[in-house]
This record gives sequence, structure tokens and C-alpha cells, in this order.
Amino acid sequence: MKKSTLTKITLEKGVDLSALYGTHDHHIQLLEKAFGVKIGGRGEHLIIEGDEDSVSHVEKAILDLAALSREGFRLTSDDVIYAIRAAKQNRPIFSEEGPRQETIPIFGKKKFIVAKSVTQQLYIDAIRTNDMVVGIGSAGTGKTYLAMAMAISALINKEVHRIILARPAVEAGEKLGFLPGDMMEKVNPYLRPLYDALFDMMEMDQAHRLVERGDIEIAPLAFMRGRTLNNAFIVLDEAQNTTQEQMKMFLTRMGFHSKVVITGDITQTDLPIGRASGLVQIQAILKDISGIQFVYFTEKDVVRHSLVQEIIKAYDRSSQKKEKGGSHHTK
Repeated sequence: MKKSTLTKITLEKGVDLSALYGTHDHHIQLLEKAFGVKIGGRGEHLIIEGDEDSVSHVEKAILDLAALSREGFRLTSDDVIYAIRAAKQNRPIFSEEGPRQETIPIFGKKKFIVAKSVTQQLYIDAIRTNDMVVGIGSAGTGKTYLAMAMAISALINKEVHRIILARPAVEAGEKLGFLPGDMMEKVNPYLRPLYDALFDMMEMDQAHRLVERGDIEIAPLAFMRGRTLNNAFIVLDEAQNTTQEQMKMFLTRMGFHSKVVITGDITQTDLPIGRASGLVQIQAILKDISGIQFVYFTEKDVVRHSLVQEIIKAYDRSSQKKEKGGSHHTK
């Protein structure tokens, strides 16, 4: 039986204690359940009781969360779950420089967006320092969300004149003719995830005004053909569903004083059998070009519901089993 120990934490000024504790102490309960410890105390003083390793992990998680709170980030249950995961894996929730360097000011619903993993920090830094960044990884790793936050920040700070958000309208090559309604009614369902992320960062009225003025354009990839996009922050989402021809068309739209971020998950390509993904292809074609950086996310970077990470890992295990099973029949 492991020896029980007590540790006292005194939180620094500037921490939003109500957000750290959570509604009805929900965040504290998450920490207790995850590590099998007891957390007591009130206000800025917390006492943790449990075995030495668990207490150390909880202390790390709480101090990481407190650091985010001091920077003005409003903590949620997902943040607590991510901090728990980072503590269990003995890895930092952010880089040694702390969260401040990697915050994205957007001046909307939230004061800023903050990186929640080392890879997310690398991604933000890559976007700041390169004209083109390709983010590849599984669902829920923040690829599109962070790219949009960087775009909104650039627009607000007048670094660009407009934002262009694009994605393939339908999985099978944008064949929209059979769908009912006018063009926008046909494509809106496929663009909805981009609107969802936008409305999560900004008040809906503010977002609608920017869209109506043309400062933010959300459009299917096909609408990019024939255009030259100057002074713009351009995000291509779901890029794994672009054909090689579509990807080349998109890449050559980039104009002067523009920044491009391409995101996608190469494990979830919806293209017809036999059609190669443009996102897969550019990894080899563009890898040695200065000014273009590839950032790869893993399941450790998932910041959605904790089950999403487990689902991704389960699918990976299933794929590996199938590959091993198929290899026995090859000669």
C-alpha cells in the first residue's frame, strides 16, 4: 500500500478561483477522480492528500490550470481534462516560456485563444513565422480552430484585409447539381463547421457584419478558381478531400501579403476509390520549400471530449490489426 502524503498549494494572485474550482467544485472533483486523491481547502489555499506520485501529478495539473487562468483564459472542463492527461503523461501543458507567448488575441467572446499542447504551440508559432503552414492530424486537435483564431487576430490587427475560409463542398468532388436549392443553400451544410468555429470566437452579430461586408468570406473550394487572393488570411479546411488538381489550383491562388493555412486528416479521406488526396501528395512535393512548414498532430493533442482521444486510439489499433492480418497473406 502506497504511503499517503499531504501537499499544500498557495495559488498566486490573478487566478479566477471560481473557474478553477468549477461549478459546484466540478473541476476539483474531476481531479480527485482522475488521480484518486482528496483535495480540500478554500480560496487560494488547497491541500492535496494521496500517494506521492498522484499528489505530484495533481499539483502539476492545478498549477498549469492556474497559469492559464492568470493569463485571462476562462477554464472549462475540457481544459481540466487536458491538464489531467498532460500530468499523467508527465509532459508540459505548454512550453517552458509559459502560455503568454502562445496566446492569440481575438477580442471577441474570449479575450484570447491559448495553446493547450506543445504541438499547438508549435503550430501557432509556425503560422506566425511562415507564409504557408500545413496542419495534419486527427479530429479534435485544434487544427482549424487555431488557424481561424490566428486569422481573426490578423484581421483585427489589420495585418490582412480579409479572411477567406474554404473547404471542399462535398466529399465526392463538389458535384452540387443534384442538391435542392440555390448555390448557397447547396453548400451551406458543408461550410457549417467553419461558421460554428467563427461563432464560438465572436459574437454572432459581429461575425455576421464581417461576413456581410466581405471581410470574412466562407466559401466552397470551387469558388477559389480563377482568383488571386492578395492581403488575405486563407484557411483551407478538410484538405484531405481535395483532389491533386484542386490542391494545385488552391495553392496557386496565393497573392501578395497573404498567409495560407491548410488543415486536414489524411486518415479520413472521403474521395472516391482511385482518387489520390491532394493533401497526401503535397507532403512530398512541398516539404523542401522554404516558407512552408508542416505540423503533425497526434491523439495526445486532442482537446475535445476525453472519449474522442480514446476513439481515435481504438481506430488506430483496429487499423494496425487489419494491416498485420493482411500481411500474413502476402508473398
